[in-house]
Amino acid sequence: MSAPSNENIRRVLAISREMLALADEGDRDRNDSSCAILYGILRDMAYRLRKLADEECAKHKEADKWD
Repeated sequence: MSAPSNENIRRVLAISREMLALADEGDRDRNDSSCAILYGILRDMAYRLRKLADEECAKHKEADKWD
């Protein structure tokens, strides 16, 4: 079983993938430029979350705390 801290990082990564998928879907279906701004911000936040989670994962691996 995975440590709770590692499982939470995995969940953040999964959420960021969902956010990216929603941003893509929203861009496809949007009606106006204000929607484009919303989905652009969502995409940006997803990439930021993924980057932070990847960095935290690397720290756990370096400390031999990743399972």
